[in-house]
Amino acid sequence: MPPVTTTVTLTERSAIDLARAIREGETTSREVVEAHLAVLRATHARVNAVAADRYDAALADADAADGRVAAARETGTLDELPPLLGVPCTIKEAIELAGMPNCAGLVSRRTHRSERSAPAAQRLLDAGAIPVGVTNTSELCMWIESHNHVYGRTRNAYDPTRTAGGSSGGEGAAVGTGGSPFGLGSDVGGSIRLPAFFNGVFGLKPSPGVVPNTGQFPVTHGEAARLLTMGPLARRAEDLMPLLRLIAGPDGEDTHARAVPLGDPADVAIQGLDVVVTQDTSAWPLRRDLREARDRAAAALQAAGANVREVSLKPLRRALDPYITALQQGAGVTFGDSLGEGVTVRRAMAGAFRGRGPHTIASVLLLASERASVLVPAAATRRSIALGERLSEQVQETMGDGVLLHPPFGRVAPRHGRTVGKPWSIHHAALFNFLGLPVAQVPLGLNAEGLPLGVQVAATRDQDHVAVAVALELERAFGGWVPPGR
Repeated sequence: MPPVTTTVTLTERSAIDLARAIREGETTSREVVEAHLAVLRATHARVNAVAADRYDAALADADAADGRVAAARETGTLDELPPLLGVPCTIKEAIELAGMPNCAGLVSRRTHRSERSAPAAQRLLDAGAIPVGVTNTSELCMWIESHNHVYGRTRNAYDPTRTAGGSSGGEGAAVGTGGSPFGLGSDVGGSIRLPAFFNGVFGLKPSPGVVPNTGQFPVTHGEAARLLTMGPLARRAEDLMPLLRLIAGPDGEDTHARAVPLGDPADVAIQGLDVVVTQDTSAWPLRRDLREARDRAAAALQAAGANVREVSLKPLRRALDPYITALQQGAGVTFGDSLGEGVTVRRAMAGAFRGRGPHTIASVLLLASERASVLVPAAATRRSIALGERLSEQVQETMGDGVLLHPPFGRVAPRHGRTVGKPWSIHHAALFNFLGLPVAQVPLGLNAEGLPLGVQVAATRDQDHVAVAVALELERAFGGWVPPGR
């Protein structure tokens, strides 16, 4: 019998493969962009991933890219073209993209337009990528439900009754539907990884300072800025490291940004790699399907020659409260200040629960919690940061030169509203912001309900490529992203 061949459509291929195909004349940028726009248009009513589009401008950009390719072919300079020339992408609405909205779902800011692009976004544009739109977030990027009263609710790529995650939920859904090969998100407590997990794609939270945070709204100040980083979401693992290289490096504005030598995943051998499977890190239960998925990932790595061991890390149960302290008290600005002057809990709550106010219920509950809390002394914030450093050292010592496998969440994508008022639900993801470690979110197929499973792969600080190498191995073992409906 002849071998069975599988045709991989344009909306299933990696960004670097699409860029190669455009350069080599296998396809055109217009064909690639049109294919992705068709998916976004077809899924918009059900998913609502894109907050504001630039579809016509993207097609014009695609024609310009095809013109550049044709000219380079005539002059024999194809190798000099930008690495992502002609490839579409999406950008989180909270990240500045020149001429596009940048309100993070805040009604009072809905008319604001960015005058420039954030450095990380501009670096993607300089590499030839074509943004087709900006994607939805939670209000002020402060919860894992991408819902606000400017753009509405973003729904899961696999089940519209379930959350797409947040705050980069629009990115997760856009990539998860196949409507975007990759996107740029940001992560202060799982905001890249949870949308990637819920929507079945890859996400990378880089080491702190590798990517500049300049050009985001809301602006994060002080010690809280160390918890935040931009990073890529992608449907194929092979895009993660090239994208990170493109957006990495100081920009002269972000004082936390660093010049970090980035390694190559190809130099990482799975044979002999130490793989730690976490145990006892949370007081809240982990659903069986996610626990078994993590164990299958560990078994696959062991079959590839890795040294797998289970380790109890009970001290990590202490991470959530000091993380919240560092985030809230170290920011230098309150959540209430960000919502705007004159916002009271009573008025905001009355409007939110009647569905008439400008703020979501999630935001009002966060505001109420903030107003009810006792002001934490500066010394407590310093103690929280110090605890994070100690825990980070302990975890990194446990990992050695290897990685740590950890669940992304307690269960698969929950139904809308089920996470509101439950800050403990982000514990599995937020602890890596607190620890300051790079971590990749890796899809591991679907459960019996057709919802994505996944695992986090964390590495030691500045060893982002090691986490990506394991993501690549797990993609080979489990297939990675499964297009919805497949």
